[in-house]
Amino acid sequence: MKELDPLDNPELQHLQLYIYLIPVLGFFPALWTLYCRQGSREQQAVSRLSVTLAFGWLVSYILLSAGVPFSEFWTLRLLFMNTLLTSGYFLVSLGLMVRLWQRRSPRLPGISRVAEGTVRKHLS
Repeated sequence: MKELDPLDNPELQHLQLYIYLIPVLGFFPALWTLYCRQGSREQQAVSRLSVTLAFGWLVSYILLSAGVPFSEFWTLRLLFMNTLLTSGYFLVSLGLMVRLWQRRSPRLPGISRVAEGTVRKHLS
């Protein structure tokens, strides 16, 4: 008798895509999916996009935060830019989740191309 894999259910696979797109927390299961080279093509693509978005946000956040203590003039501006960046990351992730809910492709014009090229080369 063939053993059934509970993750072969299309609805569970669709739910996994939502988990990958959760801001900050979804980075870890997405990275694990890429590292283990598992999942469907769609799961791999969403994982690459999630890792690219999270990594870009993290690097930008760290760089902006590093500049805050060095200038009194730029402190408020850098903190404001950091807030906009973080809000944008969360809104983009939410927008991608809405696209998934509508059963549309969760792609971003420039970022998906970077994710497919760069992240695929290093993690897939």
